[in-house]
Amino acid sequence: MPSESRVTSSFRRFWAMVSKEFVQMRRDRVTFAMMLGIPVMQMVLFGYAINSDPKHLPMAVLSADHGEFSRILVAAMQNSDYFRLVRTPASESEAAHLIEIGDVQFVLSIPEQFSRKLMRGERPAVLLTADATDPAATSNALAAFRSLAEASLYRDLQGALGYLRRSQPPIEVIVHPRYNPEAITQFNIVPGLMGVVLTMTLVIITALAITRERERGTMENLLATPVLPYEVMFGKILPYILVGYLQMGFILVAAHLLFRVPMVGSLPLLLVVSLLFIAANLGVGLTFSTLARNQLQAMQMAFFFFLPSILLSGFMFPFRGMPVWAQYVGELLPLTHYLRIVRGILLKGNGLAEILPNLWPILLFLLVVLSIGLKRYRQTLD
Repeated sequence: MPSESRVTSSFRRFWAMVSKEFVQMRRDRVTFAMMLGIPVMQMVLFGYAINSDPKHLPMAVLSADHGEFSRILVAAMQNSDYFRLVRTPASESEAAHLIEIGDVQFVLSIPEQFSRKLMRGERPAVLLTADATDPAATSNALAAFRSLAEASLYRDLQGALGYLRRSQPPIEVIVHPRYNPEAITQFNIVPGLMGVVLTMTLVIITALAITRERERGTMENLLATPVLPYEVMFGKILPYILVGYLQMGFILVAAHLLFRVPMVGSLPLLLVVSLLFIAANLGVGLTFSTLARNQLQAMQMAFFFFLPSILLSGFMFPFRGMPVWAQYVGELLPLTHYLRIVRGILLKGNGLAEILPNLWPILLFLLVVLSIGLKRYRQTLD
């Protein structure tokens, strides 16, 4: 019988395989860039942008007293680094509107004759109203306010006012957390989850659209038809718009039945404005599909977009707790504005006028990504 050939291990063959993988890695520059870029992005975002103890939160002061102790109280709040005075509304209705649209996180209300009543020992009350839709953004600031409001006044109760330094605090501190007074985390997370789910699923699904056609060899069939580029794009987007609305419906039902999330505002308004957000994410995915050479690259691009969206939008961490540069980046993402719209409609009862400042950035983003995707698709045809 002929002797069986034996295959022994060879370092040369092994090194040839290693060299082959390095060559493929060098040719696939997008994948190699993602391998390096995603860890760097995570390190930067988690190391610099994420902060669970936000400072310098915007505050409005509605003061009917111009005495010394009211100025001391406001100065102490700003010196604590938790509060930053940005507005001085002239009426209670204006102050309430500032909280409704999200321009301020807190409103400090100081009553008339606050300083005089304090010197008389009448324990005047001050009211701090907070936008508590995100409990993580306000909890530390509210806890700090109670102690600093009393400590700041104690330092000036000297001499003839020393009798006010008694066991009972010289003022009464009232905190009114609005929209989520019990600080229930689900009231903030579950509505925001709707935007996160739409971003993740719709971008990934549509990112595979044209790359799938190219890999399966059906792109040639499309090129041979008289279908125009924009007809192909909108034809691929429309079915997934319906998928997005199905996802929204499921999340809204679960939010109401399982988590008891209050739905104060108009659900038809939410459904209408969500069309822009759904279309924006589909436009992103379709643009990625025109840039990627294969489905793997399309998936990598989608993840590269999804990671900063979920970290810089205010879904997982307080938006105002991030540094200024991270907030600028977050303002470019449609998820940031959609989270404000969803929480504003469901928890605050906002109408079209209140959500309009966050609606036009999504529309602008949609127009930009669709323009890029349409241009890239034309190049693909060429």
